[in-house]
Amino acid sequence: MKFENFLELISKIKNIQLPAESSHFKMVPPFRQELLKKQQKAIKLAKYAAVLALFYPDNNQQTKLILILRKTYKGVHSAQVAFPGGKLDNQDKSLKETALREAFEEVGVPTDTVEIIKTLSQVYIPPSNFYVQPFIGITKKTPKFIKQDDEVEKLIEVDLDEFLDDKSVITKLVKTSYSVEVEVPAFNLNRYAVWGATAMMLSEVKDLLKQL
Repeated sequence: MKFENFLELISKIKNIQLPAESSHFKMVPPFRQELLKKQQKAIKLAKYAAVLALFYPDNNQQTKLILILRKTYKGVHSAQVAFPGGKLDNQDKSLKETALREAFEEVGVPTDTVEIIKTLSQVYIPPSNFYVQPFIGITKKTPKFIKQDDEVEKLIEVDLDEFLDDKSVITKLVKTSYSVEVEVPAFNLNRYAVWGATAMMLSEVKDLLKQL
């Protein structure tokens, strides 16, 4: 989709009601409810984070969405595909500021070039005990991405039409924290399987855009 056409569509999104859990449930792993039961005490002390679903024009003025592949490390989100984002820091005045700051740090998009279009539904992540606040944003100029080498393995530029295509939804075998392999719903984007909380957030973005 041409970015100028996307801008016309996205201008109508502010008044659309969030689908929230109806979108999230489409991409919920089967073991999520068990994790939530185990985390009831921890949820009360959950930390906060924010991520940015950033849309932009590529060099051909086609609409793209930026995702990142995280580095391999000793942590629950090692080598996973995610939105640019991270935890709320003491200096952040709001979660929106967190999302913008992290997007600048991780992919190099200046905060003053990004317009936040809509605040999405929060998603709780049991393994890391975070509530994540997603935002949809746009930047009208083709970004010159600079990845944060110590945290980001690769930048993944997703074509909007590919993302909206229902054929992008697949199932993937993953190993749970109980060392059992299960099938989970996922997005197949640029040959990367995106599942878990990021897929839940992507599902809400997709359902909102489909309404437009």
